[in-house]
Amino acid sequence: MTARALRLSRVGRTVADLSRAAAFYRDALGFTGGDAIEADPGWAEMLGGPGVRVRTCRLRLGRQEMELAEFDPPGAPYPSDSTAADLWFQHIAIVTPDMDAAYRRLAAHGVAPITQGGPRRLPASTGRVTAFKFRDPDFHPLELIQFPPGTADPVWQEPASGALTIGFDHSALSIADAARSIGFYTGVLGFALASQQVNTGPEQDRLDGLTGVAVDVVALRPMRGQTPHVELLGYRTPRGRGASATPRPSDIAADRLIVQVEDLAGILERLGAAASPIMTLGDGGRAALVRDPDGHFIVLTEAR
Repeated sequence: MTARALRLSRVGRTVADLSRAAAFYRDALGFTGGDAIEADPGWAEMLGGPGVRVRTCRLRLGRQEMELAEFDPPGAPYPSDSTAADLWFQHIAIVTPDMDAAYRRLAAHGVAPITQGGPRRLPASTGRVTAFKFRDPDFHPLELIQFPPGTADPVWQEPASGALTIGFDHSALSIADAARSIGFYTGVLGFALASQQVNTGPEQDRLDGLTGVAVDVVALRPMRGQTPHVELLGYRTPRGRGASATPRPSDIAADRLIVQVEDLAGILERLGAAASPIMTLGDGGRAALVRDPDGHFIVLTEAR
């Protein structure tokens, strides 16, 4: 069977304080839910190893879902001098129909900006989107994005509900080599290559809080729908840093893509030692933890 990534089920994010993080995502970004539970024992062992306690909560924004996880014992904090080009960078792009109002709400919550000078309108060559990058209380990067009419997934053009944020479009992660990562995500995991371009210029510099940016932007879609999808960010300049030590899922910077796939066993056979054993979960489902070529974590769950 040929591997196929069916859908990006959710994004997992490690936090230091589950209650604080859930409150931020609800109050500043409009997510709903957030009841804390003890993680399934198989899930906890897959992520943290034997004896590690993991508390999680699921949050929803529109049709998309994020999972926050608090580990005991905890992992390393997010590196305080991080930039968008560093290879542990991974953001979630949250869609707003009203950038000005959504930005004011973020400012009222005192978020730490990445983007210089407030939201930036990118040129037509890079999509004409308006975007603003910032950090949550654990220093995780996030992006607020507004699409111009007639672009992106039609779901973002539906009549306004009155909400300032309506879902998340993708999770973007920094990579060292675009060709290598495209080969992994398409050839091993079964994503489809949707688009590829190089973004440069002063607005991109301000958006990323960097100087002299030239970045490959690669969109990868699962088989079932274009939203949410994965975006690869390959910074040609400036070059980012890799991790100084092998990251653990309990480290705050260790986000996780949680991807439903066909042929889980076949993917793991091709990956060999780069994958964890298959774990059987309490509901009978099966999952495994893998890393991409730059060390980003991906939880593969088996289609049932």
